[in-house]
Amino acid sequence: MEELILQKLSNIETMLQEQNLLKKDVLNFNETCAYLDTSASNLYKMTSHKLIPHFCPQGKKLYFKRAELDEWLLRNRQSSTEEIETIAANYLLTNKRK
Repeated sequence: MEELILQKLSNIETMLQEQNLLKKDVLNFNETCAYLDTSASNLYKMTSHKLIPHFCPQGKKLYFKRAELDEWLLRNRQSSTEEIETIAANYLLTNKRK
């Protein structure tokens, strides 16, 4: 019974931490790793190759704007097969050969 209570408390703690991340506009390095669900080494690699938007105000610590991270995550959207078929059908209807 005690294990179940401890597990539920741990789950509540994790959920509260996740909620706090959603309230912050600027995230530090560790918070960004949790927010993106990626490893520290992968995030360092992305920042060193300038693949992800970040700030380094004093040359050491890295910070990230959550809004920019969201925008970065949503780039390169892939259309569904249904969307592609609709676009193709509309193109054929508007550009008939004569």
